[in-house]
Amino acid sequence: MATETERKFLVKNEFKHLAVKEINIIQSYLSIHPDKTIRLRITDDRAFLTIKSRISGRKIAKSEWEFPVPVSDAREMMNICLPGKIVKTRYLIPSGSHTFEVDVFHDKNEGLVIAEIELKSEDEYFDKPDWLGEEVTGKPEYYNANLIK
Repeated sequence: MATETERKFLVKNEFKHLAVKEINIIQSYLSIHPDKTIRLRITDDRAFLTIKSRISGRKIAKSEWEFPVPVSDAREMMNICLPGKIVKTRYLIPSGSHTFEVDVFHDKNEGLVIAEIELKSEDEYFDKPDWLGEEVTGKPEYYNANLIK
């Protein structure tokens, strides 16, 4: 089991010129619950089934299990997922010893741009680039699972 500790921010300024990689993502959910989710994600050429759950007593850390799935199977499985999907383009942006994942949402969430940074601990220091805006860590309206609604 892996542990994911990430913080989320809205993006207020231009950032794309800093990106070292761009990834197209489509994701759906098999299960959504406030304490756990089961997600299916297809990237440009890969697919994953991911299970996430809250860790008791931790503010932002979650347990995470991720399993590769053949892309053709993932496309078929999306037919049995909950209604709705997320379509986004992810930009990877190095910053100090970290990498921000900046998601530009499309379709129903057009205009929303969220940056995430994965940390080793909840109190780990990281540089905050000037294109970062308001922190939205822990705000349910910015959880991907809630953006499919």
